[in-house]
Amino acid sequence: MVLVTGATGTVGREVVAQLVAEGHEVRAFTRDRTTARLDPRVEVVAGDLDEPETVARAVEGVDRVFSLAVGPKGAVQEGNLARAARRAGARLVVKLSSLGVGDRPLNAITGWHEAGERAIRDSGLSFTFLRPGSFMSNALFWAGTIKAQGRVFSSFGEGHYPPVHPRDIAAVAVKALTGSGHEGETYRLTGPVALSVADQVRILAQVVGRPIAFVAISDEAARQGMVEAGMAGPLVEALVQVGIFIRSGRASEVLPTVREVTGRDPLTFEQWARENAAAFR
Repeated sequence: MVLVTGATGTVGREVVAQLVAEGHEVRAFTRDRTTARLDPRVEVVAGDLDEPETVARAVEGVDRVFSLAVGPKGAVQEGNLARAARRAGARLVVKLSSLGVGDRPLNAITGWHEAGERAIRDSGLSFTFLRPGSFMSNALFWAGTIKAQGRVFSSFGEGHYPPVHPRDIAAVAVKALTGSGHEGETYRLTGPVALSVADQVRILAQVVGRPIAFVAISDEAARQGMVEAGMAGPLVEALVQVGIFIRSGRASEVLPTVREVTGRDPLTFEQWARENAAAFR
């Protein structure tokens, strides 16, 4: 039995679907069972990583865990989950982390994930860490201004980075959860090619069939927009730092990990765009 936390999120939902497609028993951990909308073959349990009693129930009879937590409480949540899983007899936890973990200086996001990795290591349970870069699905944040104005605003400038399809992240997770030889490994994951925001906008325009303009903005304008959207201060500052890093040209490395682990080429941004074109129309 595999327990998947964050089972209704971008990556977690893909992990659930791929595990079920391969015939594995899956238990999905989510706050609200009524809105999960998962395959009927999945056992859905309600709970919260902040509620230890629900975590203890969720790990009963489980031997592998997919752990997904982010935020200032993530390390406590993932440590509690890993310890509960170990007490229940589980043998492995696969954590969704972040590509920047291990780099210095850390921003808030990578700091949260680094602390989560440390908590899992300290639990004594075997682990595999997945450190993906930017998700292709982050482009969905542009949908509002694309539909309203035909524009994408970004502080990433001409910087290039290789976004990764969430399905590829999930595919690596499934290999780690169900195969052998992945214990103790850290997998750094990217997509197949480094793209600028302008490159991605051009691809979206071709797929959607309408003109879309890329508008470069300053860090301060980006910060103001995120604050006005209600984003928390530490997350805003972390994302501003991501933009600075991407503009520096140091984010362009393309890694072969998806192919090495799954045996196939990673999916392209054009493939992702075609799958999600309706969101931009």
